[in-house]
Amino acid sequence: MKNMTLEHIAAVCGGTYIGNEADKTREIQGAVIDSRLVEKDYLFIPVRGEKVDGHSFIPSVFEKGALAVLSEEKLESPEGPYIRVENTLDAMKKIAADYRRGLDIKVVGITGSVGKTSTKEMIASVLAQKYNVLKTEGNLNNEIGLPLTIFKIREEHQVAVLEMGISEFGEMDRLSTMANPDICVITNIGLCHLENLITRDGILKAKTESFAHLTPDGIAVLNGDDDKLCDKKVVNGKPAVFYGIEKAAKVAETEEGQKTLAEKTVYATNVEAVGLTGTKAAIHYPSKETGGEVTMEVTIPIAGEHNVYNALAAVSVARELGLTCDEMKRGIESVQTIGGRSNLIHKNGVTIIDDCYNANPVSMKASIDVLSKAPGRKIAVLGDMGELGAEEKQLHYMVGEHFAGKGIDALYCAGILSQEIAKAVRACSSETEVHDYEDKADLIKDLVKEVQSGDTVLVKASHFMGFPEIVKKLTK
Repeated sequence: MKNMTLEHIAAVCGGTYIGNEADKTREIQGAVIDSRLVEKDYLFIPVRGEKVDGHSFIPSVFEKGALAVLSEEKLESPEGPYIRVENTLDAMKKIAADYRRGLDIKVVGITGSVGKTSTKEMIASVLAQKYNVLKTEGNLNNEIGLPLTIFKIREEHQVAVLEMGISEFGEMDRLSTMANPDICVITNIGLCHLENLITRDGILKAKTESFAHLTPDGIAVLNGDDDKLCDKKVVNGKPAVFYGIEKAAKVAETEEGQKTLAEKTVYATNVEAVGLTGTKAAIHYPSKETGGEVTMEVTIPIAGEHNVYNALAAVSVARELGLTCDEMKRGIESVQTIGGRSNLIHKNGVTIIDDCYNANPVSMKASIDVLSKAPGRKIAVLGDMGELGAEEKQLHYMVGEHFAGKGIDALYCAGILSQEIAKAVRACSSETEVHDYEDKADLIKDLVKEVQSGDTVLVKASHFMGFPEIVKKLTK
């Protein structure tokens, strides 16, 4: 890792180097918190967990070839050098921030209430047509996952696409200090983490903490159809790049009444669903070279209008980084879903929409819209959504109201809060058969007996509900 000598690391994190003087000028080749991932000349960062203290693995990592370790404790007769620090997690964040600033690389930081991971995948797929891209794996987007991702950046990488997820005030400030993005993408301001952030205005304030840590020439790429983001027309003295459906500013009904949203720089027209296999759209953007408008016809290989927004975000970023129209189109049309996020599984004549990694009211409604386009019998299997604060029952009821007119044949739901979804569906959608359960096991037992060839089944809930078990049963 460039410039990451033990001497420099100790200075950056305010630690004390203890060990052989000759080793102080040696560079680490990687940094990890999992002792099983240690390789030759790595830095091991032990983390104290609820059940396991990483310090207990220090002897074994030296045996595996670690160059050095961080430690909050004085080590007796260690097999190699170590850097004594007050807190290993704080030290890790300082080291990551310093390492990122020493890299000649463009960083795209992605946040938002909904769609961070799928937008990250889309942007990475597009940028990979021109650049060597490193992206956040899975959803390692928090104060532990982000620095570990930054530590994986090497000199051959030209762009890093980093996802940043938060649940409280100040967290984005800490994440974006490390990421120091050249481009900050915000997908939307929705209804997540209301327990700590209280309102959508609170979510907006927390997400936009990232703006203070943009590079001097950095820009913001924002969803112009979002009634909160549309007000951020200038960020750090530079015009924001807005994207959305149709160029003209929409008039929307908001919590405060009617509001005119933003005119878009990058926009889509002629959005058309292609069943469950994808979405067609024409994407328009101004050429950086000529200033004239470029129109690109694309077929996004994932269903749902929300994936058009992901593609628009990717085009907005790609345009800033100099990709051609052909490169953008190729990247959009080759993007792949990942497990638990709108992933289509075909088994025994049944189509399963595996969208059970996580859930909130906005993504729930989007998934119901996707299901409504499916052929054959449509079955929604839904569970509780977490971290919604005082209005959690009302927000679950609103999801149930969204079933009206969607042609969903059956709802199976489990969980205390999901009773509100069931209640609303019974009131608003007489065409939908409702089966609600307190226990997930009872739901599974009835569901597997009911599902038959030709059905499409949506499975969605917050992660704590353990709905991947339902997908597993349906695919046996």
